Amino acid sequence: MSPLESTLSPKSKKLDMTSNVLREQIVQDSKSFKTSWISLAQALYSVWRDKHYYGWGFEKFEDYIQQEVGLKNQLALKLLKTYVFLEQEEPAYLARDFTENREATCVPSYDAVNVLRMAKQKKELTKDDYTNLKKEIFENGKEAAVVRRDLTAMIKQRKEVDSDEERQARNDAAVRRLLNAIRSFKKDMETLKLLPADILKEADHLLQKLEKVAS
Repeated sequence: MSPLESTLSPKSKKLDMTSNVLREQIVQDSKSFKTSWISLAQALYSVWRDKHYYGWGFEKFEDYIQQEVGLKNQLALKLLKTYVFLEQEEPAYLARDFTENREATCVPSYDAVNVLRMAKQKKELTKDDYTNLKKEIFENGKEAAVVRRDLTAMIKQRKEVDSDEERQARNDAAVRRLLNAIRSFKKDMETLKLLPADILKEADHLLQKLEKVAS
């Protein structure tokens, strides 16, 4: 026993133990608060998927949400989409021990996970961009507002860094699509004989010009 501990009264020791328990309880409650939406979203998903609301006297899922659950439709749908996203794309987050192995400050909030869900749909982002965002959210617990700001900056940067080579590649792809469309059109018209020969000849002439551009 240290000299300091020997000078502490039983009452002081009890207060210190109570303080430590309270401190730990707050940390656990914080984790629970950040992840409590998952059980609600999971249950709502089951109701929506299996149409349980019919048996409860509701014609629409939206009616059930508003009249019995007391949530706005927009929020309920966002919960469903975010839960499905986790289930399909990031199932590790749903594991029971996910939050247990992290500091409370590193447990992501619902809003941050929802930002990641939207980021997954952005064509401007690379796989590395998404991986970095996911790391910031799931490992560092970055707040939704900060993640949203980073996401906006990434998209803006991707649009600005649009090299001549990338633009040329898109142009070439557009020409190839047009070529395929004209070839298909010409073949159909020749088979069905729906157009005069002079129009088909013009289409063939245009096709030859485009083939030279694409070569």
